[in-house]
Amino acid sequence: MKVIKRNGEEVDFDRSKIVNAIKAANNEVEKIHCLNEYQIQAITENVTAKLMEMKHAAHVEDIQDLVETGIMEMRGYEVAQKYVRYRYKRDLARKSNTTDNGILALINQINETVKQENSNKNPVINSTQRDYMAGEVSKDLTNRILLPEEIVKAHEEGIIHFHDSDYFAQKEHNCDLINLEDMLENGTVISETLIEKPHSFFTACNVTTQIVAQVASNQYGGQTFTLSHLAPFVEVSRRRIRDRIIEERKACNEPLDTETIDKLVDFRLKTEVRDGIQTIQYQLITLMTCNGQAPFVTMFMYLDEVPEGQTRDDLAMIIEEVLKQRMQGVKNEKGVWITPAFPKLVYVLDEDNVTEDSKYWYLTELAAKCTAKRMVPDYISAKVMRQLKKGDVYPCMGCRSFPTVEDSQRNPDGSRKYYGRFNQGVVTINLVDVACTARGDMKLFWEILEERLELCHRALRCRHERLLGTTSDVAPILWQHGALARLKKGEKIDRLLYNGYSTISLGYAGLYEMCVRMTGKSHTTPAGREFALAVMQKLNDKCAEWKAAENISYSVYGTPMESTTYKFAKCLQRRFGIIDGVTDKNYITNSYHVHVTEEIDAFSKLKFESDFQKLSPGGAISYVEVPDLQNNVDAVLSVMKFIYDNIIYAELNTKSDYCAECGYDGEILIKTNGEGKLVWECPNCGNRNEDTLYVARRTCGYIGTQFWNQGRTQEIQDRVLHL
Repeated sequence: MKVIKRNGEEVDFDRSKIVNAIKAANNEVEKIHCLNEYQIQAITENVTAKLMEMKHAAHVEDIQDLVETGIMEMRGYEVAQKYVRYRYKRDLARKSNTTDNGILALINQINETVKQENSNKNPVINSTQRDYMAGEVSKDLTNRILLPEEIVKAHEEGIIHFHDSDYFAQKEHNCDLINLEDMLENGTVISETLIEKPHSFFTACNVTTQIVAQVASNQYGGQTFTLSHLAPFVEVSRRRIRDRIIEERKACNEPLDTETIDKLVDFRLKTEVRDGIQTIQYQLITLMTCNGQAPFVTMFMYLDEVPEGQTRDDLAMIIEEVLKQRMQGVKNEKGVWITPAFPKLVYVLDEDNVTEDSKYWYLTELAAKCTAKRMVPDYISAKVMRQLKKGDVYPCMGCRSFPTVEDSQRNPDGSRKYYGRFNQGVVTINLVDVACTARGDMKLFWEILEERLELCHRALRCRHERLLGTTSDVAPILWQHGALARLKKGEKIDRLLYNGYSTISLGYAGLYEMCVRMTGKSHTTPAGREFALAVMQKLNDKCAEWKAAENISYSVYGTPMESTTYKFAKCLQRRFGIIDGVTDKNYITNSYHVHVTEEIDAFSKLKFESDFQKLSPGGAISYVEVPDLQNNVDAVLSVMKFIYDNIIYAELNTKSDYCAECGYDGEILIKTNGEGKLVWECPNCGNRNEDTLYVARRTCGYIGTQFWNQGRTQEIQDRVLHL
């Protein structure tokens, strides 16, 4: 049995510590009030038995609460008083220095919570540890000074989640939709060096990787750029290559026949496109930003974003090369081709690529093969998006956070502006806690929900106000040199926080468990669905109310919980105990998703979830869990066509694993070890060493490759196939 200490370290349970603690309190009281040996042993036995019944690792606070209750049950009131006083003194001592133990636990690699907080960060390497150490200081400042006590308390109890408090002390924001077009066409500045408009496609690709790295180091969320902004540079290279070939042939007195020159231009241009895309893919994978991970970046692939004709054909050539290279993968240190986590790819399905007789169908077939082998791309339906977004089609800012449609934000040509916009941050409401607190009372549920939403509103205002007054000088690449704006030096970013330029997100989690607690049924049933949709509408109504009053673009957001799913589950168990179908797992369900254990086919799942995705205008993504489909690409294409007709944004969760011990490249399985802990095991050789296992899984809209906490691992284990 494991115990989680206050610094996050996970250690073996030691019952002698309970005995020693009671004896220490015992020694502080008069002999007449002391507990005898039998009573102390009885308390210890009872506490141990209750801990053994827990379905999650106990926290040291859980144990101390049980000991305190046990002493009181033995009528050892004076001993209990001394025990409580000792706890209080120790708590004061810890609060006087809240970071030392946490930082030392990080350096010594014993903080299990942080080690598995982000499945794309290696907690062993110095840059990650440096970022986590800074995060510990930021969280300390945030909790003690920067946030109101009610917000901190609600966050700690799992009533809400105040995301990314490890970056809150600095005035940083969440996600970006990079205006790459402006930066490439009009130039930018990187590290005080002027970068002029590139004179070739290859150079444009190189500059793009530098921009992405700089942006990643100046915010903490995801970012997206579109390949359509690179497409014009194919023509720049085509003309440059043609001029050079003609010059070379003249110098060699060779004929200048058009057919030969065209063939040479085409050959060299394709080589340059291949090299340029390889530069992007390899540099983004191998770059390590200041937060200890590769840039969390998405590449958007939408053919109709450029004019029909040569430019669209050039974009198609770029997309084809991206898909081919991603399908190949990258080599690990053993020389084995594996699936990289980034860049994430998003492919838009539209009329010119969604049917067998459409012009770019060959790209869609290639995308399907790539998904079957490497888990990406994910898919956006231009058809459904136009219906719900006033005719517009545009990308998310990272994995799922979408800018809202704002008539107030326009490009010079009059079209609505999306590139250059960003997200201020996220606060998530734990809907399961609302339901459990209401104890099934529907009237009470709506009253509590109203209170909790206002709590979230106050927390979101803290995020917004933290950014107010920030000058453009803190991140020139973002605010001065085109990624998000072209502000002057010393100018404040305040106007970009209002009037729809940026969004701020009300996240939500556990819609399924909320329904089970309140209605006794899943939200896939008629009664559960009606209640769930009413709650979703309430979230949207509150965001609209706040936006109208403050001119800040609040939006409802399907939170991608990674470590928070475990944290919320543990908090619920501590507050309400084990409730079947509600708190009986070490995770709660992301956003509106159908529960991972619920039997449902892929098409029914996507159709059902589409109604909820409509009510998450700030972003959400649906998924279907599928087996290895490398030999059944037609099945992938069937799902893609269904996505096109029914839902804005969805992905297919396949498997892509490798064991370095025996060379097995099938699915690595999850097993339970002798201590009840979930571990990964190669089914071929039994290897459980995570250092020699390569496991890639979808967790929160993106691919994770550094393993997960016990809650998320259980969620992955529980997933049923939808196809």
